[in-house]
Amino acid sequence: MKLIVQIPAYNEEQTIAQTLRDIPKKIEGITSIETLVIDDGSIDDTAAAARKAGANHVLQLKTHRGLSAAFAAGVDAALRLGADIVVNTDADNQYAGADIPKLVAPIMRGSAEVVIGDREVTTSPHMTPFKRFLQRLGSWTVGLASGVRVADVTSGFRAFSREAATQINVFNPFTYTLETIIQSGNRNLGVQCVTVRTNPPVRPSRLYHGLGTYLRKSVVTIFRIYALYKPLKTFFLIGVLLILAGASLGARFLWDSMQGNRGGHIQSLILASVFLIVGFQTLLIGLLADLISVNRRLSEEVLVRLRRMQAPASERREHPQPKPKETEQPQSNETQWVWLVDEDKLDDKLEERVEPEAQPEGPAPGRRRRRRRGGTRQHAELPGNRGKHLAEEGE
Repeated sequence: MKLIVQIPAYNEEQTIAQTLRDIPKKIEGITSIETLVIDDGSIDDTAAAARKAGANHVLQLKTHRGLSAAFAAGVDAALRLGADIVVNTDADNQYAGADIPKLVAPIMRGSAEVVIGDREVTTSPHMTPFKRFLQRLGSWTVGLASGVRVADVTSGFRAFSREAATQINVFNPFTYTLETIIQSGNRNLGVQCVTVRTNPPVRPSRLYHGLGTYLRKSVVTIFRIYALYKPLKTFFLIGVLLILAGASLGARFLWDSMQGNRGGHIQSLILASVFLIVGFQTLLIGLLADLISVNRRLSEEVLVRLRRMQAPASERREHPQPKPKETEQPQSNETQWVWLVDEDKLDDKLEERVEPEAQPEGPAPGRRRRRRRGGTRQHAELPGNRGKHLAEEGE
């Protein structure tokens, strides 16, 4: 079983080496552990520092695309490299690398497909009481949207099985943490949480500039993802609320008219009409969004099949490579290659690995081809032999 630890990094030249050193070299039940550093367009020497620290693979993005894009690029590369389990961790060494065995244990047992590291932020001394309250509120909101209960929804220390990583599609440019949880819940993937340790922070977060910005982006992200997977339910609720508001204002106007007070309430009639029209339009939008979501699910299924076809891991497991002899030189633990994500170097590497041996066109030398007596056997049921079949019957 192959484990790839991916590390999205942006200007982490000072901390990437320590993060790589803390990753365990051996885990019981894991036959191969490799590291993948995603250099998100850093302006420092993050890629060189990762190679010097012994990273197995370094993926360089030409420009800075954000945390979500780096995470998605890393997952795609890890799948094509044949990972059975993908672990994501931060490059600033926030999470204790020694807890990776705890993180992958539920996946190895088969009891979970997605495992999230719980930092126990509600009792963390590094967070203020207000941030702890927001953390609990955010976890509760994401639980409603996803159908799964996760104690630490913003934790970036998480593990995915190969099947789960294949089905994850990140499109939000802000962060992947909330989106992957909601997607996992809506796809009925087994999600578990394990308690992990953290190291003291070395710098403030670069993901957001203020608490207000983080709240605004988080709320928008949760609503977008929930509306994407359950559009009919979302827009139906909004449309019903608008229709009820319009119906109540219309009932008030009718009651006043029946009482003889027909003047001075024309504003209520206009507002009721607006609410009713917008409510019915919202219901229609919900129906249209539901049809679009069906097409999205079909597109995701096609993408999952393509990922399974592109990954050569199953072929390598079915045909294991022979162990090197004692006289052969052992393989070095240096970085295998560095490539840019916008080029096709990774695809070329993988094609070279799985390229079949050329087969000779003619018969093997030394063997004579046996000639069948009686000519070519004809089958009457085949379209090309129908004429001969009828001719024989006519005779």
